[in-house]
Amino acid sequence: MARGPLVVRTIKTLDRTTGGYRDAGERLALVPTMGALHAGHLALVRRARRRADRVAVSIFVNPAQFAPTEDFASYPRSFETDVAALRDEGVDLVWAPPRDVMYPEGFATAVNVKGPATVDLEDRFRPHFFGGVATVVAKLFGQCRPDFAMFGEKDYQQLKTVIRLAADLDLKVHIIGVPTVREKDGLALSSRNVYLAPTERAVAPMLYRTLKESATRIAAGEPIARVMSEGWLAIEAAGFAVDYFEARHADTLRRIETAEDGPLRLLVAARLGKTRLIDNIAA
Repeated sequence: MARGPLVVRTIKTLDRTTGGYRDAGERLALVPTMGALHAGHLALVRRARRRADRVAVSIFVNPAQFAPTEDFASYPRSFETDVAALRDEGVDLVWAPPRDVMYPEGFATAVNVKGPATVDLEDRFRPHFFGGVATVVAKLFGQCRPDFAMFGEKDYQQLKTVIRLAADLDLKVHIIGVPTVREKDGLALSSRNVYLAPTERAVAPMLYRTLKESATRIAAGEPIARVMSEGWLAIEAAGFAVDYFEARHADTLRRIETAEDGPLRLLVAARLGKTRLIDNIAA
């Protein structure tokens, strides 16, 4: 049986541990998570192991990225199960700070992000979100000082925001995007999938199917505006409440009108019952 990862909850122990890695000339990869780990997270861990000598996984449910109306209190938490899964993957370190370590009394600083974080996608519906993400990610990078950090492409706007954050603040970390892991029927893995009722779970793969069909039509030369409009209607007809279904520039996330305007990314967010799902693919 693999030896369990070291679970660290204080800055002092974290500094001692990661400092030992650096003194030994070992490169460190960080996988930031909020726990409730699934195969998508483990794919990030495996990519991290290929990149670095040591792998750290952070587990912290970040209150700063939840609005008062969102599911912070009920967000799935499974710490012991998560640590067991990380042990099996050969993870070296689990950074699991209590809330008062991450946000001690008197904490008064936040990162204000623009660029990919303010393009009228997720930020339209969760205006608090990327500031909370950027603040906690900046802290995680400062605490762990990794050489690499792995982020899933499922949260594509988040990935682009973190890349911009690291570049703008001269953070010495290489951000690596890892392709979305999916169920056999195409549904993107997410910790929130557990909220889906059985009938909703059967409908949920419609998002991915519509993304693929739309990408195929755009590649065949059909007008983007028409394809995306018809895709939106198809998703609604399946029972979703659509927040957005859009084609954007894959790097800047700005709106585009034709496929010649740059590499494309198709992105969707929609609610099915009480569960909000997001997904995206290259086009």
